[in-house]
Amino acid sequence: MKTEKKKRKWLKVTGIILLILFIGVGIYTYSVYHSLKNAVETMHQPIERKQSEKRQGPVELSKKDPFSVLMLGVDERKGDRGRSDSIIVLTVNPNNHSVKMLSIPRDTRTEIVGKGKEDKINHAYAFGGVPMAMDTVENFLDIPIDYYVQINMEGFKDIVDAVGGVSVQNDLQFTEGGYEFPKGAITLNGSKALSYSRMRHEDPRGDFGRQMRQRQIIQGVIKEGASLSSLTNYSNIFKALGSNVKTNLTFEQMLDIQKNYKDVANDIQQMEIKEQGTKINKIYYGIVSTEEKQRVQSVLKKQLEIENK
Repeated sequence: MKTEKKKRKWLKVTGIILLILFIGVGIYTYSVYHSLKNAVETMHQPIERKQSEKRQGPVELSKKDPFSVLMLGVDERKGDRGRSDSIIVLTVNPNNHSVKMLSIPRDTRTEIVGKGKEDKINHAYAFGGVPMAMDTVENFLDIPIDYYVQINMEGFKDIVDAVGGVSVQNDLQFTEGGYEFPKGAITLNGSKALSYSRMRHEDPRGDFGRQMRQRQIIQGVIKEGASLSSLTNYSNIFKALGSNVKTNLTFEQMLDIQKNYKDVANDIQQMEIKEQGTKINKIYYGIVSTEEKQRVQSVLKKQLEIENK
């Protein structure tokens, strides 16, 4: 049981890494362009899903429409689809030049769309893959979920190493995975970053502390990935992404993002959803109050420029 819990790692920076590469860095040479296109073709995995009823029409990135991305960190094991043990929703708005990044705790109790019952939100992926996960999160937040980015947890180390490691400000001294993490500014390679983002049992904030460390790593990757020095390492970055990331975004859509959403990566605002832990039939769940759900929904709808109903 302990080993299984340790394997529950966070989400891996996909959508955001994509924002780094396509928004922050850009495409400057044919060599970069060619490597990028090959990586995206490897990552691209369309899904069958109806147009969201929460939108009047499809997103038009060429017209700078605000859009959302569901990022799923998945621990896939042989013979098992796995569960989305890290769930982050990005809402991107080029008009206010910002991204809002919401972490959804994996134990959050909600309706699993297509399954006809309430359960932990991370079970949606196990029951019905990416489409059911997107439908369930869309229903929970009452906003359209336009795109997805799925990251293989085991490849997380490669992504962090590809950008040369990350620096974070640690506010809690702890040990995890055989590594010591002192308070203060620390620099992490891929293996250390994975252990850093796993820990939650020694943190009095529990899963919320773990989510905060996940977001620290994501922002660290953004900072390193957007730096000029990363351009010399683009081949390793694209290789790491191509091997560990799946998305329904096409190469042309990513080019539209690079062209029309350049400024949003400079203002990434972190959000949390508050919940009350409880046990139902001896199983732990996180319960989100109606008022808290409405608060989060209102912020995200405003970010996506969707009228509040």
